[in-house]
Amino acid sequence: MTIPDAPGSGSQRVSMPGAVAWDGAVNAWHAAGSVFRMGRREWLTEAGWQQAYDGGIRTVIDLRNPDEIRRRATDPLVSAQTLAAFDVVHAPTEDPANSEFRELCVPYLNHPASYADNARIFPGKLAAVFKAVAAARGGVVIHCSAGRDRSGMIAAMLQDLAGAGEDAIAAGYERAVRGINEHHRVSGVPHPHERYLPEEVLAPLLEARLDSLLRFVRSVKAEEFLRHNGVTEPELAAIRAKLGR
Repeated sequence: MTIPDAPGSGSQRVSMPGAVAWDGAVNAWHAAGSVFRMGRREWLTEAGWQQAYDGGIRTVIDLRNPDEIRRRATDPLVSAQTLAAFDVVHAPTEDPANSEFRELCVPYLNHPASYADNARIFPGKLAAVFKAVAAARGGVVIHCSAGRDRSGMIAAMLQDLAGAGEDAIAAGYERAVRGINEHHRVSGVPHPHERYLPEEVLAPLLEARLDSLLRFVRSVKAEEFLRHNGVTEPELAAIRAKLGR
């Protein structure tokens, strides 16, 4: 599929495997079945929301914390009528006020090396995300801010549930890392903590991230983790159906 460049980057379009061509979307990718992932939803234009709707999306699961959810001056205007067609579920994966989390994840969850700690500290919050997927109407798009780490943690677990191999899980995360890195290159709004990384800098960092990601997947074992934290067999069956299993 084809994904447009990030807002403000001009009319050039880039083709990448698994990319989702919703207008305005940043770092948007197919995860499995009828489940997708992306960066903050406020980047989508009116046309982008219509494309998502036409593609079967009816539920948006927002992994961000409440104080992150706001429209920016540079975000496109979207009508209330268009947005009303979607169910929006807020299911944050963390409590940023938790002292242990703050010590481990400074300034925020930004590396797969911290995923296992996130799951250990907030198992109920992660389970709630999967319960939301199970209960979702229609196709689902899961998003955080950048579409990389909180989305990446949930996407890796979803892909594990879907029976994807480690190569597919790693490829999904690599696409997300590269996708938001490209956004930093073209965005007119600088990120407070991150900048575009050239390939010679990005490649070794990505290798370490992928190693940490796969260690997380092997250790957490998504199905076992979810059962242990209150996700029921009917809910697991509903999630598998969303994942095309």
